[in-house]
Amino acid sequence: MKYAFIQQQSTRYSVTVLCRVMGVKRSPYYDWRARGGKVIPPEELTLRRRMKALFADSRQSLGSRTMSKKLREEGFEVGRYRARRLMKALGLVVKPKRKYKATTDSKHRLPVAENVLNRAFSPEAPNQAWGTDITYLWTQEGWIYLAVVIDFYSRRVIGWSMDRRMKKALVIRALMMAINLRKPPPGLIHHSDRGSQYASHAYQKLLKQHRMVASMSRKGNCWDNAPVERFFSSLKREWTGNRLYRTRQAAIADVREYVAVYYNSKRLHSTLGYRTPMDYEKDLNKVSGIS
Repeated sequence: MKYAFIQQQSTRYSVTVLCRVMGVKRSPYYDWRARGGKVIPPEELTLRRRMKALFADSRQSLGSRTMSKKLREEGFEVGRYRARRLMKALGLVVKPKRKYKATTDSKHRLPVAENVLNRAFSPEAPNQAWGTDITYLWTQEGWIYLAVVIDFYSRRVIGWSMDRRMKKALVIRALMMAINLRKPPPGLIHHSDRGSQYASHAYQKLLKQHRMVASMSRKGNCWDNAPVERFFSSLKREWTGNRLYRTRQAAIADVREYVAVYYNSKRLHSTLGYRTPMDYEKDLNKVSGIS
């Protein structure tokens, strides 16, 4: 064994010379020594490298349960507890959750809708119930606001918009993106909070034009729109929480990558049986569209 020979001869010759003679690099040799001289099989090394890559791809947010699901999809025989043990050995520590304040401005005199949805977050088909909300991100140029529209059926983000101002135009653009992508049938339940942007005459007119049923959360009750709140929590915990954006454009580009590349297409959801929103829709052959 090359490493054992190098260790044996290291009292007589330098490790650098011995590694060069034996045709190995120093860093793997020192790793071997740190493990107490234990040899890791090639298949185990391949597994560990893949775990590190998946963890980095998720920006340090992948837990052991989801890690094991992803690895099994790729052909690795890894259970949750083995994944947890290996993650601990590799130093793969999930970032802690952080709390964020709400952005709702419900202090207005505009009409508000009843809570028609009433937390029915599991419709039987796409385009039966959508949820929408606004959050914010800090950049060195100032705040930037994000509005999203999510189909509760697959948890897929089907519309989104970002702007330096939290005005009705922000939410209208997100809704129009969803409408153009989905072309929903009449009767779709559109759920939001009681914010002035969603209660505005222009926004409510748009809902009526497309024959949607307006539904709004009870005052101060974020759980009435829980799937959208969870999306924002995931975005900030998994993707943007530890980043300081120099410009608003940098934030927009990074959120676009999260939505289109990671969240819709790669991130596994326990609610969907550990499938991605895109795969959930494809598997059931219900809808088509693009991220």
